[in-house]
Amino acid sequence: MIKMIWAMDENHLIGKGNLLPWHYPKDLEYFKKMTESIAVLMGDMTYQSLKTYYKSKPLPFKKIYVANLEDVFYEDAVRVSDLFEFLKDTKEDLMVIGGKTIYQLALPYADKLYITYVLKAYQGDVYFPNFDLNDFKLVWYQVEEGLIFSEYARVKP
Repeated sequence: MIKMIWAMDENHLIGKGNLLPWHYPKDLEYFKKMTESIAVLMGDMTYQSLKTYYKSKPLPFKKIYVANLEDVFYEDAVRVSDLFEFLKDTKEDLMVIGGKTIYQLALPYADKLYITYVLKAYQGDVYFPNFDLNDFKLVWYQVEEGLIFSEYARVKP
């Protein structure tokens, strides 16, 4: 099953200078809870960004895949050179965690979406790609101090 998780503000902003534009401890706790026991897929810029947060500590994921067209070695991750082939063939439960391009390319393969809506506008430079929730149904949500945590499941034809 392919899942995706992200937080975005009311303008679909997701990043600023390769970092999060906000700091909500509840959102970070939720992200950690949702990703700690599952394989994750991210792009190289997201990987580098996470490394700045964790510094010398290992990233807290079961397994890490990094999509990168360049031939780069990752000490703690598996490089994915053909993202479409990987998404089409994977049998693992997988959580896509960013960034913008990876989200855009992975969205057609996603079975579940975990979206945190940040109920405020922030300044930044990276926005979630346009997407249509008509292929998904809302199955759960929770409102918390300026945030709405939500889960959507793909509607099977």
